[in-house]
Amino acid sequence: MPDPMVLVVMGVSGSGKSTVAELLARRLGWVFVDGDDFHTPEHIARMHTGHALDDADRKPWLALIRAWIDARLAAGTSGVIVCSALRRSYRDALVQDRPDIRIVYLEGSRALIGERLKRRRGHFMPAELLDSQFAALEPPGPEERPITVGIDDGPDAVAAAIAIRLGVSQAS
Repeated sequence: MPDPMVLVVMGVSGSGKSTVAELLARRLGWVFVDGDDFHTPEHIARMHTGHALDDADRKPWLALIRAWIDARLAAGTSGVIVCSALRRSYRDALVQDRPDIRIVYLEGSRALIGERLKRRRGHFMPAELLDSQFAALEPPGPEERPITVGIDDGPDAVAAAIAIRLGVSQAS
């Protein structure tokens, strides 16, 4: 894959975005970053107390993620970034119809993800916000050219499936 590309790994909280994205980046030899690292301490505290962010909160966060994407591509390096990107408008702000940015949607049932969240420890997003995540979710449509992968299998299998869909199995 000679041209640089950035993958935006999206899905609701608990879908395995960070784990899968990090495994995928390692497999491909690409730069990895978790979009949660771009949240302000205030936003993290707000979510930790069970309050969802609104669009005004997300706008500067999405701008920082977009800047990271642009910097990767300008440097000629491929990357994988995690961003929930639940709404189409958020993905549009990140992708802007550019073929060198691809959405990877980790799709899973409410029941499976709810079980995962019950077992998760040490994350700022409480399980109580899962319903708001599913309420906000606008799954990507075919015109967005998403790579949609089910999360029923383990993270290694999901990362491998994404790499296969990209036509790359290991770092070159």
